[in-house]
Amino acid sequence: MGQNPTMTRALSIGLAVVLGIGVIAAIGISVLGKVKPGSTTPTLVVKGVIGSEKQPFFADADVQAAFHAHGLDVRVDTAGSRQIATSTDLSKYDFAFPAGEPQGVKIKTDRKAATLYQPFYTPMVVATFKPIADLLVADKVAANAGSYYTIDIAAYEALVAKNTRWSDLPNNTAYSVGKSILVTSTDVRTSNSAAMYLAIASYVANGNNIVQGTAQADAVLPVVEPLFLRQGFTQTSSEGPFNDYLTIGIGKEPLVMIYESQFVARAAARDGSITKEKVLMYPSPGLFSKHTLVPLDSKGDQVGQLLQNDAKLRTLEIQYGFRTSDSAAFKQFASSHGVSLPDTLANAVDPPTYEVLEYMISTIEKKIGGQ
Repeated sequence: MGQNPTMTRALSIGLAVVLGIGVIAAIGISVLGKVKPGSTTPTLVVKGVIGSEKQPFFADADVQAAFHAHGLDVRVDTAGSRQIATSTDLSKYDFAFPAGEPQGVKIKTDRKAATLYQPFYTPMVVATFKPIADLLVADKVAANAGSYYTIDIAAYEALVAKNTRWSDLPNNTAYSVGKSILVTSTDVRTSNSAAMYLAIASYVANGNNIVQGTAQADAVLPVVEPLFLRQGFTQTSSEGPFNDYLTIGIGKEPLVMIYESQFVARAAARDGSITKEKVLMYPSPGLFSKHTLVPLDSKGDQVGQLLQNDAKLRTLEIQYGFRTSDSAAFKQFASSHGVSLPDTLANAVDPPTYEVLEYMISTIEKKIGGQ
């Protein structure tokens, strides 16, 4: 029995339409990104460059799932915050996310970005051990605030200026070694945590004023340079000295400049690395490191908005030790994991502008190269 020509044409046209829709769908998915497993919703691939301290957060499966729920497949590379602002090829990325505000503002200006986001922040702290903290309290360099300590940066700088050693402290039976009293930091040439340490130290050396311009920077550099030059080898990521503090202990790293978020996140992990002997000292004056995301296009802007406004992501940020706009939730999370912290910093200061901070770092860099 022969086929009806009209029916044959209709079937042919219908098949062509189905195939055409399939091709269009495939092209659309190729343009937008990958298809999530078990879903027909296209996922937009978004690429960013971030400070290395945030890599565990972005690698977290729950964080990725939260982005996927909004159709985003967020992929990141890591670099030092100074490197992101100065030498990274940002044309390959949809957003840049250094750990510090000065670098973020610099990128925003250079790239003529319309906005920036600061979804979370964390204070700079000195991780130490109770016997060390008590030694400094006895020498009137630190104070015991109950569940944490404060450290007077002016008094600490005076110790460094005299090249004071632990064995020089009176009545010291807890840690009587010949090492110089120094806070271990990361490499100031690459790392934001060291740059924030420099910001605090330079503020104090400048008579408790933010350093303005190169003349003031030149005046304070002789005071702050020894804080970095006497350290010798320094690591590029804040995870390095913090892990030494956790694993090797008091003999190698009695004082370490870290982010508060690192200590809180490790305490929350309940892996036994944060013992009762490990305590935090908050610098006075203190400083918040404001993690600053600069969107370089509309895709990066979506990431910034979600990190700042999405409830699920804010909860995950707190679980990684970061402070967000929900201060009550952060306090509850920290205390539930045995960490009692100040609600805020009573004496918090701002860092210098990027240009002034860069001038001081570049000057110290030359001295390091000449050692």
